[in-house]
Amino acid sequence: MKTVALIPARGGSKGVQNKNIRLLNDEPLIFYSITAAKYSNVDEVWVSTDSGAIKSASLSVGAKVIDRPKELAGDNSRSEDALLHFCENVEFDRLVFIQATSPLIQPDHINGGLELMNQYDSVFSAYREHWLPRWTMDVKPNNFHSVSSRGMRQDYKDVWVENGAFYITSRDQLLKSKNRVSGNIGVYEMKPHQSVQIDTEHDFEFCEKLL
Repeated sequence: MKTVALIPARGGSKGVQNKNIRLLNDEPLIFYSITAAKYSNVDEVWVSTDSGAIKSASLSVGAKVIDRPKELAGDNSRSEDALLHFCENVEFDRLVFIQATSPLIQPDHINGGLELMNQYDSVFSAYREHWLPRWTMDVKPNNFHSVSSRGMRQDYKDVWVENGAFYITSRDQLLKSKNRVSGNIGVYEMKPHQSVQIDTEHDFEFCEKLL
């Protein structure tokens, strides 16, 4: 069974310019997800990109690169567009979709997710969150009915929060569902401090202290 990792990394990041190759502790951001995948139990590590700079950075770290068509790399393009394009061009049995913006991912996390694939059709990484009241930006209850019936914290069950580090599925499930996870879905638990996603300048500063 051939297992490959795919890291979609388009060039047109909006929040932080050139985010995927922005230096984080002297290495381009994408270096961390590629390195974690290289030292995991996957057979190949690929990057899908429309950017020449990201392509060069990825090749220098030892990843293979598939050129993503511009029409699949726009602001409204979904990650699934890149996954399905990859599926059309590369042979594999299982796919580990890793986000370039998850620099704290480790090989053991990926391997743990792969082990769960013996029990599930697909797996995603997440952290456990205890219930806390959430409000919308216009100050209305979001995850409880009203201020007079919010209940007590212990009345609510913990929830899983996707941390975006990785998703694992099979070729068959991906082609059938057109989604990153489907069928009987399992969860690989990571700790909250391992679940930082790089989206802002503050995230870069925070991760520099953790790495």
